[in-house]
Amino acid sequence: MFRPQPFLALLGRRNPTFHKMSMDSRAREIFRAAVEAVQPDQVVRQSLERKNDSVIIDGRTFTLRHNLHLVGFGKAVLGMAAEVERILGDHLIKGVISVPHGIQQTLQQHGKSHLLLKKDSRVKVMEGAKHNLPDEDSQKAAEEIKQLTSELSEKDLLLVLISGGGSALLPAPIPPISLHEKLDVTRRFAAAGSTIQELNKVRRALSLLKGGGLAHHAHPAQVVSLILSDVIGDPLDLIASGPTVTCEVWPEEVLSILDRYKLLNSMPASVMKVLARQGPRWKDIKEDSGSSGEALNVVIGSNTIALTCAGRRAQELGFRPVVLSPGVCGDVRLVSRLYGLLARFACSREEPSPEIAAEVLRLGPEVGVESWDLCRTMQVLGEGRNEGWGATCLLAGGEPTVELTGKGRGGRNQELALRVGMELRGLELPPQGPVFLSGGTDGQDGPTGAAGAVTDGGLYDEARAQGLDIDSVLSDNDSYTFFSRLSAAQRLLVPGLTCTNVMDVHVLLIPAIPIEIR
Repeated sequence: MFRPQPFLALLGRRNPTFHKMSMDSRAREIFRAAVEAVQPDQVVRQSLERKNDSVIIDGRTFTLRHNLHLVGFGKAVLGMAAEVERILGDHLIKGVISVPHGIQQTLQQHGKSHLLLKKDSRVKVMEGAKHNLPDEDSQKAAEEIKQLTSELSEKDLLLVLISGGGSALLPAPIPPISLHEKLDVTRRFAAAGSTIQELNKVRRALSLLKGGGLAHHAHPAQVVSLILSDVIGDPLDLIASGPTVTCEVWPEEVLSILDRYKLLNSMPASVMKVLARQGPRWKDIKEDSGSSGEALNVVIGSNTIALTCAGRRAQELGFRPVVLSPGVCGDVRLVSRLYGLLARFACSREEPSPEIAAEVLRLGPEVGVESWDLCRTMQVLGEGRNEGWGATCLLAGGEPTVELTGKGRGGRNQELALRVGMELRGLELPPQGPVFLSGGTDGQDGPTGAAGAVTDGGLYDEARAQGLDIDSVLSDNDSYTFFSRLSAAQRLLVPGLTCTNVMDVHVLLIPAIPIEIR
């Protein structure tokens, strides 16, 4: 005897699309919806409301009178700038954007011409930062951006476009520090075991434009930043090192940090000269150093937005969406264990043992998930199991980490999918059992052509039947090679060039579980 399913759940199961698509296909469709929600042109279009000769951004109205200037830096900025020009181009005077080397040709080759600027654009495109590292080309772009912003008046409106990769595309060390010297200092500091907060303080102290420097140079113009976030929690001061977020760092503070890591005596003379200046770093850089620009900073694209839209698509495909967290981080082994436990908790035909819930709550803090979110999620999963809600889609995002022990090819998403597949071993196969997907929204997982992979409880037996040793694959961090060889690479997630990046998306699909009532 089984508990009857509610009427709405039955309606969902009659949905033709829901019925015909495999669990694997539905997981991929939900991921596609997440990526589509944070396309650079779409997020700009949704954040700008044009009304005659004014534009409304985040509830504030700005007057347009042929006074608009545009700068930008980041991997998704080209598409953002193209959409801004489509909406506000009649008031645009001049613009400069710093984008990755070769991106215009790449977009053209992939049929993404809608993300390119028109040929007679007033926005100058400068490519640089090969291999995602600051170089002379990106420094030239930063100098032109600084020049443009420094010439603005109180009548001007400066629109700043920022996305992931923006820090490498906006290198502007304070003279006489050279780009090479600044890079060397930050690398050595990171290698010494510094925190990200300490590293950013050092980086800002040696930079003209980071930590609010760009807004400072644009003063007294009105400054509005539209930000596509690739950082957990969307901290404005960390995304591209916060060029429009006032965050003053005093040289004295940086000297004490360098001394703490025993790096003080090995600093280049140019760095010591800059840090020898008393007071805030703006001193001797611009007249009237007491004034600084106050910018409006608006996050227009994030992992949270991607998960929200993924949830809508999951609902259309017959699932009840549940968002766990947009901030999953920590060791990929612990993250995979968490997803495995949640899958077993949800798929149990009987009341799951309290030990499962206890271990879930113990793991939470280690992977960046609040206990409240875990309790809420387990409550929803438990109610769904006991009351016959039907299928559930658990969504999460973030950026787990992988400890490199080998020299294989792979990335955190493929390794997470592989490890979750091992955690699901013993559970039923789809469509009666769960399916897990992990994918990078930028379409690239590590140095591979895949964004991630899709897996389920049959992974171990499937690999064994094809002579693939999962243990050796994991020890060599060779997940891409593994999935490429497994079943003709059918489990790989290969969306191609996505033109965006809001970290990773995780999808755990849990089928309706019939509960026997005794």
